[in-house]
Amino acid sequence: MKLNYYTVGAGPNLIILHGLFGSASNFRSLAKIYGAYFTVYCLDLRNHGASPHDDDVSLGAMASDIIEFMDEHKLGNSALMGHSLGGKVAMQVALNYPERISCLIAGDIAPVEYPHHHDGIFEGMRAVSQQAVSSRKEAERILADFVEMPEVRLFLLTNLVRDQDKSFIWRINVNGLENGYEDISNKPNGMPYQGPSLFIRGGLSDYVKEEYFPAIYKLFPKAEIVTLAGTGHWLHAEKPKEYAAITLKFLKKV
Repeated sequence: MKLNYYTVGAGPNLIILHGLFGSASNFRSLAKIYGAYFTVYCLDLRNHGASPHDDDVSLGAMASDIIEFMDEHKLGNSALMGHSLGGKVAMQVALNYPERISCLIAGDIAPVEYPHHHDGIFEGMRAVSQQAVSSRKEAERILADFVEMPEVRLFLLTNLVRDQDKSFIWRINVNGLENGYEDISNKPNGMPYQGPSLFIRGGLSDYVKEEYFPAIYKLFPKAEIVTLAGTGHWLHAEKPKEYAAITLKFLKKV
């Protein structure tokens, strides 16, 4: 699996993984900040961005992709950061290949199984695919019947691109992700990762509840858990400066 990526900066390796429906470009601004201290690699997960599609969306398969990328680019010990689904993949990499990961940062996600809460998004994306939309505005109007929050609709529409026939298509593997959603929502598993780890949760988000803390410490016994006040699930986008400050403090001390 040849993952699409971009790189910036110089120094120790820092690999960044985006969340479900996202892409490497989600961290472009933050990557420039990290690039003053690290060689940053922002990756498109399989079925996202410009990376290849595959109907195997298990955490184990996606973790193997990251190691394959590291091997291909001859990356030694690396820091690994991920948001949401990317955080789960990062956890699975650390659990499966602890010798390759110097430290772990997980953004607003815990190592637990989550209930289905993207059904409306998948339904809306299918509705867009079933109609020959001529503009993103038209696609957004269709999505609005399924996705209430305007910012989420705009985020999803970053995945709407034109094909060779100039028709609008989703660049992500919508069917593969929906059919494999059980794997996506599943929890990472393996022997505890003994390296340093940082779990950042949004103060207004319910993705990392206090009742999930024992699950974090069970698999990541050296974990630090930090709450970024006034932010929801997309905490790195809502307060990028504060997020960068917290993560850089952690990265510099490990």
